[in-house]
Amino acid sequence: MGLTAGLGGEAPTAGGPVVLAAAVPARGGTDNVGNAAHDTVSAAPMPAHLDPWEHRLLDDPNLLGDIAFAIGGPFHVMYPPRVAHNIREFRAAFERAGVHGFVYYGKKANKAACATRACAENGAGVDVSSVGELTGALAHGIRGDELMVTGPAKADELLWLATRHGALIAVDDLAELERLAALGSPAAPARVLLRVLPAASASRFGMTSDEIDGALALHGDHDSILLEGFSFHLSGYDAVARAELAGELIARCLHARTLGHPATTVSIGGGFGVDYVPADAAAEFTERVGRQWFHSGKSFDSYYPYHFPAPGPAMLAQILHHDDLAGRLRDNAIRLAIEPGRALLAHAGCTVFRVQGSKTRHAHGQPYRLLTVDGSSLSLSEQWFDSEYLPDPMLWPRRPGTPTPTSVGAATCLDSDMLSWRRVPLPRAAEIGDLLIYPNTAGYQMDSNESSFHELPIPPKVVLHDASGDRFRWARDGS
Repeated sequence: MGLTAGLGGEAPTAGGPVVLAAAVPARGGTDNVGNAAHDTVSAAPMPAHLDPWEHRLLDDPNLLGDIAFAIGGPFHVMYPPRVAHNIREFRAAFERAGVHGFVYYGKKANKAACATRACAENGAGVDVSSVGELTGALAHGIRGDELMVTGPAKADELLWLATRHGALIAVDDLAELERLAALGSPAAPARVLLRVLPAASASRFGMTSDEIDGALALHGDHDSILLEGFSFHLSGYDAVARAELAGELIARCLHARTLGHPATTVSIGGGFGVDYVPADAAAEFTERVGRQWFHSGKSFDSYYPYHFPAPGPAMLAQILHHDDLAGRLRDNAIRLAIEPGRALLAHAGCTVFRVQGSKTRHAHGQPYRLLTVDGSSLSLSEQWFDSEYLPDPMLWPRRPGTPTPTSVGAATCLDSDMLSWRRVPLPRAAEIGDLLIYPNTAGYQMDSNESSFHELPIPPKVVLHDASGDRFRWARDGS
């Protein structure tokens, strides 16, 4: 039951299932409660990498407390300059490789308006899959031709709007292509990518080779459709697999050109890893993890790979380098599109809960604290994947104390509603009224699964703005 970076997968960037890290048995097995060498109530620490803005937030003696007082419940914090930084780093990877590339932000990763605005201000487009996402992107500055529209069996209204605004549409099946043909016109054709089903894939998304051939023939019969290329999505984080499939799509583009189609774009989707915790912390977790570290002896089959040695832009560089993919893209005048979600939001936000209850419990003869906070695990969505969010939460205010193993439960009537089953080694015993900050939650964590269960309000998003000196100002997000 470990942490394996090479086999994980993020929430889908163009539809498709989440694939978590493959399970790696702990030494002595996953039920090694009695293992004397590792029998401890407190889990090994998993400290998160923190950006300078996060240190500023935590070091401010008043800001978090003031926001918590004003909001009156749990909240999420967003810092848009970090989104801008991530966009620039992806674009720099393209530039270093001499490749014409374009970044489409996978909007489903976070609903925050400030993230979309950061894309508009920094030369990125947005990948959308619904009318709501499309209109929201337009409302926050994205132009129609900067939109990528993905997803299966799209609604007619979504296809009409996408065509009307000149968006690039990733078509998932022949019937959708036929509907699109009726929406476009020779003067303003629908811009299309054909989504390819990878060989040996069990995904329900994409078209087989025979279906692609049928789509190419259908394109030839309609001047209301403009075939701009091909796309795919792979689960997991394998750079080599992405590079090799991209090479196959280059060949498809060249074949399509012989049939009279422009075919100048290949999209490789998302699935760019994020590095949450140091390598040594991830290694210790994998080495020692067992049920003895979890409230009620809970166990999980797999975890997201929270340590990723070549995250985001570095992974893109690996893809472009493999088998000289960059050279083949340049030689054939093909643009490479990517659709990162989690990776574009890396280190751009955190989630804050208030401690409203605390109990002492015992395991294996040792005490630990069981907290209740003023929110639910629906605002920390790894539980959606039947797994655990592993980066350690941080306790605020910061003050000295005795390290205290601590599990964290939600303010609901469900025994299974736990934010942290793992007994996190907090630096001191949490007190009622303290704040617990979960780091790096902007990508697929803070709003993928939220609901007003128990009629509890959905936590709002707070956007930090740089002010004079080293001071932050804050406002609610406009989403």
